[in-house]
Amino acid sequence: MTSISNNILDTIGNTPLVRLNKIAGKSKHEFFGKVEYFNPGGSIKDRIAKYMVEAAEKRGELKPGGTIVEATAGNTGMGLALVAAVKGYKCIFVLPEKMSEEKRATLRAYGAKVVLTPNGLEPHDPLSHYSVAKKIAENTENCFYANQYHNMDNFDYHYNVTGPELWEQTKGQIDCIVGGVGTGGTISGVGKFLKEKNPNCKVLVVDPIGSIIYDLFKHGKIVTPPGPWKVEGVGEDMLPDNCKLNVYDDCVQVTDKAAFQLTRRLIVEEGLCVGPSSGLLLAGALDYAQKLEKPSKIVVIMPDSGKAYLSKVFNDKWMVENGLMNADDMKSAFNTEVKAAEHLKQYT
Repeated sequence: MTSISNNILDTIGNTPLVRLNKIAGKSKHEFFGKVEYFNPGGSIKDRIAKYMVEAAEKRGELKPGGTIVEATAGNTGMGLALVAAVKGYKCIFVLPEKMSEEKRATLRAYGAKVVLTPNGLEPHDPLSHYSVAKKIAENTENCFYANQYHNMDNFDYHYNVTGPELWEQTKGQIDCIVGGVGTGGTISGVGKFLKEKNPNCKVLVVDPIGSIIYDLFKHGKIVTPPGPWKVEGVGEDMLPDNCKLNVYDDCVQVTDKAAFQLTRRLIVEEGLCVGPSSGLLLAGALDYAQKLEKPSKIVVIMPDSGKAYLSKVFNDKWMVENGLMNADDMKSAFNTEVKAAEHLKQYT
């Protein structure tokens, strides 16, 4: 540690860029992970949470004693709860029920109220997490509705901060940046900055099957109606203002199973305890890289920590029940938990 931070918010950003040494095998390409769980709230969303709140304060949209309201998959809520704790605001977060219990419990630990909505609703349904958050904001005094999907402070932050940070870390040697669309702010802002520095840098979006972003990019319209997917924090059933389709060079789809299985490989092969969205993005990057003729340096944004999904991706029973892992794999697994007396029997 070279200095003392004034508060925990000063530690946001400047996350490490880590070479992936094993997971790509003998690929001619080099893969790197932008590991965002080093942020104090555990995800890349800490970055925009601080920026959006401070921008709202400057504009007079958020006053002392106010309440922050947001529709979130959990990570932006975590970042906003962190900022609110330091600055003295209340928080109300609206999440679909599919979000992990770890995320929900952590939000409550920070003092936030958590409101759960049914899964799989259309964005304009009165009970969707978007609609409920907006309704709460409209009926709460001294309230700031963060509105991460359409608040352009999101895009601006990544264009002005995360993009330059990556350019400096790579010394400008980056051929492809890989991200997903939750709000679209990260990959759109970073992608725009990198393409302005190097027009040959490719911007790849990876989308879970069930999301509409792939269709909108490839066809300009929704061809397949949105369906359910299990990876949290990436993919959409509506088009956020922060999603700039014209910035992207290509878009690929990845299944839940491929995403979850690669997430488990990342921790045992690279020591990176990341969430399933990182597995999804890396799976898409590995697939896309097969089309690239010249050896390329490919940076994959790894949005959050696997510790927020211990009950899911690292829970064998949950994985089997959700069709993401074969039951037979559990029988041969080494990483099990047993009683000492039972384990010692093998030595007698």
